[in-house]
Amino acid sequence: MNNLEQYGLTERFKNEASLYEGLTLARVIAQYRGLYKVATEKGEKEAEISGKLRFETKALVNFPTVGDFVMISEEASDGHAIIHQVLTRKSLFLRTAVGVSGQAQPVAANIDTVFICMSLNNNFNLNRLERYLGVAWDSGAIPVILLTKADLCEDLPTKIAEVEGVAAFSDVIALSIFDNDLAEKLAPYLKSGKTMALIGSSGVGKSTLINTLLGKAVLTTAHTGKSDKGRHTTTGKELFYTAFGAVLIDTPGMRELGVESVNLSQTFEDIETLSTHCKFRDCTHTSEPGCAILKALQDGSLDKRRFENYQKLKIEAGYEGLSAKEIEVKKSERMFKAVGGMKKKRKVLKEKRQEK
Repeated sequence: MNNLEQYGLTERFKNEASLYEGLTLARVIAQYRGLYKVATEKGEKEAEISGKLRFETKALVNFPTVGDFVMISEEASDGHAIIHQVLTRKSLFLRTAVGVSGQAQPVAANIDTVFICMSLNNNFNLNRLERYLGVAWDSGAIPVILLTKADLCEDLPTKIAEVEGVAAFSDVIALSIFDNDLAEKLAPYLKSGKTMALIGSSGVGKSTLINTLLGKAVLTTAHTGKSDKGRHTTTGKELFYTAFGAVLIDTPGMRELGVESVNLSQTFEDIETLSTHCKFRDCTHTSEPGCAILKALQDGSLDKRRFENYQKLKIEAGYEGLSAKEIEVKKSERMFKAVGGMKKKRKVLKEKRQEK
């Protein structure tokens, strides 16, 4: 097999690569501080961004990341290949860029399936799961929910039913350390040419699962304590080839994702569909007559926890990319919306100062 095809090369990227004469197609398989490792038809090599690409790229999101297919030229004087172009991505995970206001940076690209890992003991949290689902759907990848440590769950059917209730059409698979059929359970997602990634909190068994899929102890882990929080010791982004034919991306940035870009309409389709039946188009679902959301909450057809988490994520997503000052202004606008916004707030604060 062509070495690059082992790393998920498809006809889609071959066709786009043919537009760049004189350059070689490669895939970014690791990223370090200021340097990349790429896979080509001839093997792996280190690479750096061309001066032109660095100068012309204004947004961090357009820089290469693990999983990207890129066009490179022959080695520079220091032995590094030069990355000139990032090919069109079919999926992309983002996170807030540290120290760069209003910008998001790429975490991983061109993922087909993202395994959302949540353990069935102390880590079990439907709010967190809904957050991950929103981020995963928005990226363009297909989420699959892996419920780990099933052997520690006292009522597995009930927990699975709870997860399926918020799964947003995603497959739900329960896993245990005693499973002998792990490959069989995950086989539909591990096909040759496919790229997968794992996200989830520390201590849910991601590293153990990755090592199992790779067939060797590539990632080291620390034991979990009573709080069910483990430690993952990987410090860089990497893409691995698995014996199943699929490739796997592991990166610290994929473990805990904010809501820089989140698809609430997919994750909370039931709530957004329900809101279309409200009497008023701009219904806030707080006290308006004819509110379908309030009616559903009252008759129990809509779970209060789920609706509150939907509202929380919607607000949080609206704050992404803003400075601390801008967030404070936006929070105040929301809090004082019913009584005149910021102008009313300033008036209230002024009156309080005069009272003193």
